[in-house]
Amino acid sequence: MELVLGSSASAWFRFLVAALAVWRLTHLLAREDGPWDLVVRLRRRLGHGFWGKLIDCFQCLSLWVALPFSVFVGGQVPEMLVSWLALSGAAILLEQQVTEPLMIESENPYELLRPESDERDDPSAEKRR
Repeated sequence: MELVLGSSASAWFRFLVAALAVWRLTHLLAREDGPWDLVVRLRRRLGHGFWGKLIDCFQCLSLWVALPFSVFVGGQVPEMLVSWLALSGAAILLEQQVTEPLMIESENPYELLRPESDERDDPSAEKRR
């Protein structure tokens, strides 16, 4: 019985460690300058093409960073495929929890609302007449 529980606990521990590592590495590559500005220089060198856009998108990048970590989590091929997606999902959930939401402040709170439409702009208004 201990062997089964130990094996299960080990699998969960490996998944947890891998999820944190995927988040950390993805966050470093997508959001930070890195030591000695190495990551910033890498991002500049990649430019605005496919690779540059990939490294700027946290969700996209987490998928590719998670791929080798799914091998670390282990198991048969189906388990590795599921853990690949789960590790990426865990990194995305962690990122959403640590990222501060964007707050838009305005002196006039109604300034950001869409103006009411005129009846002339509303095609259903003609049917109501």
